[in-house]
Amino acid sequence: MNLDSISRSSDRRPMSLTVKSRVRSRVVFVDLLDLSEGGCKIRGKAGFAEVGDRVTMKVNGINAPLGSVAWVEGSVAGVAFEGAMHPAVIDYLCDQHDERDSGPRLRRVI
Repeated sequence: MNLDSISRSSDRRPMSLTVKSRVRSRVVFVDLLDLSEGGCKIRGKAGFAEVGDRVTMKVNGINAPLGSVAWVEGSVAGVAFEGAMHPAVIDYLCDQHDERDSGPRLRRVI
């Protein structure tokens, strides 16, 4: 399967977080690799998910929309959300991720 050929309704933004999720009603910790309004890419142990599995995730205390596994390639899977994650929530999560990577940011106070 050529993953580049899958149409996307919004751009995916890179992430690198370990998140608690549920796949097949069992708790699974996965690495969140990227995130968009309509879905995300996650990595777990090989065999952690199959196409069609329902997925719930909590990212930095925020519940992501309910999703289902759209594709699996080894230990990486694509999740399509049933609803949409608001762009402002994605911006917030990406900002939190950037702050952890680069340390505290200095901001000018006027």
